[in-house]
Amino acid sequence: MSHGVKKRKLDKNAQESLYFDSYSDVTIHEEMIADRVRTSTYRAAILRNAEAIRGRVVLDVGAGTGVLSVFCAQAGAGRVYAVEACSIAEQAVKIVKQNQMEDRIEVIRGTVETIDLPESVDVIVSEWMGYALLHESMLGSVLFARDKWLKPGGLILPCRAELYVAPVSDPVVEERLNFWCTVRDQYGVDMSCMSDFAKRCILSGDIAVTPVTVEDVLSHPARIAELDLRSVTAEQLRSVRGEFACECFGSSAVNALCVWFTVTFPCEDNKTLVLSTSPFKPETHWKQAVLYLDEPTDVMQDTKVAGEIHMYPSEDSARHICIHVDYTIGEHKKHSKTFSIPDGYSEAQQ
Repeated sequence: MSHGVKKRKLDKNAQESLYFDSYSDVTIHEEMIADRVRTSTYRAAILRNAEAIRGRVVLDVGAGTGVLSVFCAQAGAGRVYAVEACSIAEQAVKIVKQNQMEDRIEVIRGTVETIDLPESVDVIVSEWMGYALLHESMLGSVLFARDKWLKPGGLILPCRAELYVAPVSDPVVEERLNFWCTVRDQYGVDMSCMSDFAKRCILSGDIAVTPVTVEDVLSHPARIAELDLRSVTAEQLRSVRGEFACECFGSSAVNALCVWFTVTFPCEDNKTLVLSTSPFKPETHWKQAVLYLDEPTDVMQDTKVAGEIHMYPSEDSARHICIHVDYTIGEHKKHSKTFSIPDGYSEAQQ
């Protein structure tokens, strides 16, 4: 990235247009539906709440292809309002018709902030989560819908979200950093001067969205935040903070922190259903958010990795998340680093 050119901040309408346009292509919907952990957990949660849904009015916020709306109709919902802002709503209409549910599911093109419903709702369902939980998430829209449309005591699926962190050792990064020192032996050209440039690029402030293997996680996770969707406010989402303290399993080198989330669904049998994006669980399309530190630090059994994480919206786009970390490893001095997901990441994945 050139430091001599200042990026132009897009106005809110342009930001929203870019966000919704990214959901107009089939690829992202294919990725989400094909994520069996995501889709099967939502289906199970909806069907296990059939008693609360049967004959009731449901609002699906950010309905996409309408698959969650169909699940709700299959669970016996009397009426489902499937609200979707982007052009994929046209395909949702076709899917609803193909499943012969147009008498119970109404697809509404627009955002929940701008549309009007003829009645209050008993249930809100939404798959609103983004990378690192809050990047490009629709949680703000869910909270708006909750405050405007949900009846007192109504059901929200999911109802709670939690964020976790753990130190990790990424051997691939170490191999990439060492690569330029190996070129001379392979090709007879000394390119070791590239090492500093590679380090600036690889260990930048970008949040890497990538799967982390269990073997690379160096401690038990620490929970850094919990959001109760029945009470959290939009203002509270502007600053999500949490402290963490982890003790390492054994000798290794910490070169990153790994952040992931879970969401919890209440169920009628007084049990809960959890959708987890943990590296200890089957992989989802959210993978994990990896924050690469400026320098690897050697650790031993029980070395403490501790600090505070602060998540907040980017100044350039309210939907983009920044993560600031203050941390210490063992007896080393405190370090600080701020991370964000690079522009164009979502488009690059499609």
